[in-house]
Amino acid sequence: MPEQTVHHPIVAVTADTRSFENYTWHAAPSTYLEAAVAVAGVTPLIVPAFGDRIDFDAVLDRVDGVLATGSRSNVHPALFGAEPTPDHEPYDPQRDATSIPLIEKALQRGVPVLAICRGMQELNVALGGTLATEIQAMAGRNDHRAPVSDRQEERFAIRHDVRIKPGTCLARIMESVAIDVNSLHRQAVDRLAEGLEVEAVAADGTVEAVSVKGAPGFAVGVQWHPEYWAASDGPSGRLFRAFGDAARAHAVRHAPRMAAE
Repeated sequence: MPEQTVHHPIVAVTADTRSFENYTWHAAPSTYLEAAVAVAGVTPLIVPAFGDRIDFDAVLDRVDGVLATGSRSNVHPALFGAEPTPDHEPYDPQRDATSIPLIEKALQRGVPVLAICRGMQELNVALGGTLATEIQAMAGRNDHRAPVSDRQEERFAIRHDVRIKPGTCLARIMESVAIDVNSLHRQAVDRLAEGLEVEAVAADGTVEAVSVKGAPGFAVGVQWHPEYWAASDGPSGRLFRAFGDAARAHAVRHAPRMAAE
């Protein structure tokens, strides 16, 4: 019998919609794509934000992971039962209509998921949780927004520590219960979805990482931005390599199906 060939892992990447030069673009920041290729060792495939016009099952039949990226836009508050206000803006409803069901179906099918910043917030909303906005104005909370700078290196600088719950998926990945991360958000988890487990918190109690309870595959969300420093920062690289390993394991498990097709 000939040796079975396992295909190189491909991961679906969520897209934002942007208007530029009279076109609507479906795009993802290059930092996520670079981290996927260079550190996770997978091939990223951007999924256009066309909502239910996308056959999510067909996408998930052909990929070995989902990378839900961060974004300047926020999940629309109507999706978690809140009244829209200027504090919740800006929005990207096309992304909401695509990324959230893609995450839901990936979890149902055991496809590995890594959800970053907005992606983690989408994960919480997808499972029934809610979000809080302008958390820097809340009593006892720190300012988690990005530093004001024209230099990305300063905006994405490692700024504060997070405390990892011992025995969690993240603790195993990091081989530590404390790491330092960057911070570029003004929204955060409010009511945690029942299907999620807190994996890490900031000193002020802000939820910094979650995992999906009972998930058949890798399913982790982080509020910080490991993609920016994945090639040079130890914890950031560990997270992307763990995601890549999960995608490769998924590829091996599904190789017989792919061969049959």
